Amino acid sequence: MEQELSGKVAIITGGTGGIGSATAELFVKHGARVVIADVDAERGEALATRLGEAAVFKRTDVANADEVKTLVDFAVDRFGGLHIMFNNAGIAGTMYDRFLDDDLKDFSRVIGINLFGVMAGSQNAARHMSRHGGGVIINNASIAGILPGHALMSYRASKAAVILFSKSIAIDFAEYGIRVNCLAPGHIRTQLTAFAEPGMSEETVARVKAAVSPVMDSNQPLKRHGTPEDVAQVVLFLASQRAAQVTGIVLPVDGGITAGDPVNHLKEIMEARARAMSS
Repeated sequence: MEQELSGKVAIITGGTGGIGSATAELFVKHGARVVIADVDAERGEALATRLGEAAVFKRTDVANADEVKTLVDFAVDRFGGLHIMFNNAGIAGTMYDRFLDDDLKDFSRVIGINLFGVMAGSQNAARHMSRHGGGVIINNASIAGILPGHALMSYRASKAAVILFSKSIAIDFAEYGIRVNCLAPGHIRTQLTAFAEPGMSEETVARVKAAVSPVMDSNQPLKRHGTPEDVAQVVLFLASQRAAQVTGIVLPVDGGITAGDPVNHLKEIMEARARAMSS
């Protein structure tokens, strides 16, 4: 198999999560050397060990500007450069059914990780890339930043901001040969979309997943369950030379959710009409 990232150095924030770890594994398989950044040191070290000499873990809180700068410096010192920055770290925050009940206590934390972390990662990576022939920045947003809806208002706001920020820096960084693109994953089966809580038994988690999955599928035209590996393949494409002319896009990885309502409302209307006429 052709190694599309041979000789490249990448940073992946949120690197121990589902999408982060799947991307790290795929990047290493395609010849990249990868710095896995996360606050979960135990899982990060274990993942780096499993991936071998091409991967290393660096504990990083992306909401801390100094730690993000240190992360970029670490990657350059360890592997001799930085070509790909995948700003993937993110949290959902506290879930409330309605915004009126939201106490906004987690707003700063959500914005700090989801938005500031992306901004700090992009800026520090670009400062290196701009002096060394360019590079690729990929930011992970969400369909929640595209589609309005109930609840998770801090999360929605942060992801919408990531989308506009990504488009803006794609324009700002283009003169340096830096491509910037944004992902908008949908119902990808990760810990973030499991709707589980700390302390839940495995049996309870399984029951929650079984109950939630049909609801999650209801607004998705493709009923196939999206996986972290699906997103990782898209990240690989955007990071590779196959996407050399692609910058400033927002790419949903969502089974068609953002394409529109999968329910055939005209059929439902005509069926209702027929029932009314026959009664």
